[in-house]
Amino acid sequence: MTLQSRLAFIGGGNMAEAILGGLLACGYPLSQCVVSEPLKSRCEFLHSKYPGLQVLSGSQANQLAVNGSTSPKRTATMISEGSVNLNPTAASTSFAPAEVVILAVKPQVLKTVVHDLRQVLQTRQPLIISIAAGIETRTIAKFIAEGTTLKPRDLPPVIRVMPNTPSLVNEGATGMYATSDATDDQRHVAESLMAAVSKQVSWVDNEAMIDTVTGISGSGPAYFFLMMEAMEEAAVRLGLDRKTAKALTIQTCLGAAKMAQSSQDDLETLRVKVTSPNGTTDAAIKTFENGGFRELVYEGVKAANMRSKSLAVELGGKELSTKL
Repeated sequence: MTLQSRLAFIGGGNMAEAILGGLLACGYPLSQCVVSEPLKSRCEFLHSKYPGLQVLSGSQANQLAVNGSTSPKRTATMISEGSVNLNPTAASTSFAPAEVVILAVKPQVLKTVVHDLRQVLQTRQPLIISIAAGIETRTIAKFIAEGTTLKPRDLPPVIRVMPNTPSLVNEGATGMYATSDATDDQRHVAESLMAAVSKQVSWVDNEAMIDTVTGISGSGPAYFFLMMEAMEEAAVRLGLDRKTAKALTIQTCLGAAKMAQSSQDDLETLRVKVTSPNGTTDAAIKTFENGGFRELVYEGVKAANMRSKSLAVELGGKELSTKL
């Protein structure tokens, strides 16, 4: 497996496109990528934006994406039978089986998708990267092995990742967990793929920590949007026009993040340095603290954490623990 491994994206939504776009911007060859996407409108968009990209849709699209097509004639037959539609600019090409399968589908449909692919996954043994929120690696393994007597050692390795929406602008933060059978080479490949859209890629050794990653970085952008929304509204209520309030709020958020990123100081020290005793900032901070700001943030992150755990129950049959 190399950094130019054959990639199959199962699902062609925003996050899949973000990863694909990031890879292409880094020089990854388009010929090494194939996307399977059920929505016709989304296929048409991908066709037009990425000429030459193999984009598949239809009843056997997922299978073809993973299994590859060494016979353009067979692919043409599948197209004529209506079981798959391929980007017309790539329809005459053959492509190798996938070495890496990226499951970029909603968690509610992951079981159906993996069940459809289980035979080819068992045979091909590609590296599986899942970005489906809340679905544990052992649950994915269960979906692959269901109806067989296969043991964990007989199944392909799975790496679970939790990216966030800033990945769409190549400013993502991603948490990753790998099953014990994933090799160092496979971990390196997965990390390199996510680094194409993430400025921070962090591994966790305990899969339960992915739920915490979800609460911090996965859901976190919305917390900052809420804070910025509240700051903008406060400025408007105090007399500033909305356009100016928005511009100042966004730049203040961006500037604070850049300072934190470039400074050797921890976050508390940075806050203290810009908070003069009895000054304007001090007055605002004391108001936040008196209102229970820290505890409220903790409860919000905890709620996201627990929701991630509950998805594992709803979609994977795991028993929920309330311990944190």
